[in-house]
Amino acid sequence: MGLGMAYKLSFLIPVYNHHIALRKTLENLESFGIPCLLVNDGSTEECRLAMQQLSESYSWVDLISLDENQGKGGAIMAGIKALYERGFSHAFQIDADGQHDLKPINKFIDASKSQPRSLILGYAQYDDSVPKSRLYGRYITHFWVWVETLSFKVKDSMCGYRVYPVESTYDIISTHSIGKRMEFDIEIVVRLFWKGVLPISFPVDVRYPKDGLSHFDALDDNIRISKTHAKLFFLMLLKSPVLLCRKLSG
Repeated sequence: MGLGMAYKLSFLIPVYNHHIALRKTLENLESFGIPCLLVNDGSTEECRLAMQQLSESYSWVDLISLDENQGKGGAIMAGIKALYERGFSHAFQIDADGQHDLKPINKFIDASKSQPRSLILGYAQYDDSVPKSRLYGRYITHFWVWVETLSFKVKDSMCGYRVYPVESTYDIISTHSIGKRMEFDIEIVVRLFWKGVLPISFPVDVRYPKDGLSHFDALDDNIRISKTHAKLFFLMLLKSPVLLCRKLSG
């Protein structure tokens, strides 16, 4: 956060055909009295109309739309850019599908206010509803992120429940080619870490509703994630002297 910049937070919710779950999510967020930016990621006409209605019904909700589906990462980057241009200092990303427990929100906000240059990350606490393939895949990613950062500070790089410092995040997405789909969550955490934006983590309960809508593609997204880890690993080798010096200096 730039010197003298006031703390100004907005919720940021990327949406791709999650309009049914979204209404409940917004109802649960209303009491916090915080602005919210919805990013329509090329959704169907039904979802677009539902989002338009919600943004008109709630004075604290704003909406931007992408003409074509960009993927979760593309929607988040569009939202970060919009919030940067509107003078927000922090973006609280929450997924639209209602998987995450919203009770820790105040804890995340308090941590962000006290450490405004940090990235506040949720690390998922699953119940029995989690698909085992997703669970095991996350363990693999956790390992590679520890390698790419030479640190155990990142407890969960895939949880879509986090508070970004907008200026630092905007700088990265403006100067680097970042993956636009599910791999975004991983890459932005690693690149922020390299930039010196260190994470503070809190547990978040996560459940997978039986009627929930997931856009995670087990084949394509895992291929993208694997390619991202390969790219980050080789970039880490170039950055390793700096990372090791930082680690040794505490």
